[in-house]
Amino acid sequence: MDLTLYVKFFLGLVAIINPFGLLPVFVSLTSHQTEAERNQTAKVANFAVVVILLVTIFAGQHILNLFSISLSAFRIAGGTLIAIIAMSMLQGKLGEVKRNKEEGREASAMDSVAVVPLALPLMAGPGAISSVIVSSAEHGSLQDLLGMSLAVVVFGVLSFLLFRMAPIIFKILGNTGINVITRLMGLIMLSIGIEVIAAGVKGFYPG
Repeated sequence: MDLTLYVKFFLGLVAIINPFGLLPVFVSLTSHQTEAERNQTAKVANFAVVVILLVTIFAGQHILNLFSISLSAFRIAGGTLIAIIAMSMLQGKLGEVKRNKEEGREASAMDSVAVVPLALPLMAGPGAISSVIVSSAEHGSLQDLLGMSLAVVVFGVLSFLLFRMAPIIFKILGNTGINVITRLMGLIMLSIGIEVIAAGVKGFYPG
């Protein structure tokens, strides 16, 4: 059992999804809700994220095979997408790459924001899904898939607890603290994206 792989996968999820950076977005989307409703929204959103990522883990390789996409090509595409989102995070922009203006207008008019837009596309967005597909395709043994699935469940639980404490954490950190964490996560995420791209290029040109 390669614990290093699972820890790296878990930290990658934290960097790419960046639940700390999404705290202001979560507080804004649930500002009209009571505390009980906000907790229910956090629970549903993180449950949806876990389900989406678990399906991606076990179906990722089949999706690539269905469209006859090589792992190296998907690494380059996914790594590029991760790097683009990371550059946005380094500039302190929250969710602008993951959600367009039309989705933002729809979100403001919705009673329930747990699944859309919070879980998808803000949390389990293209960057997270691409990263999970690459990881599951690289490490396709049942043991590795189960280990990554456990990492996803742990992430979902911790993210839920973080969202439950969102108002308190937001008051403590403020916009400045959230922006600092977002930029730090963006730097980590950019490094992950470059590594994924480099692995894809190496796959095309093994020499």
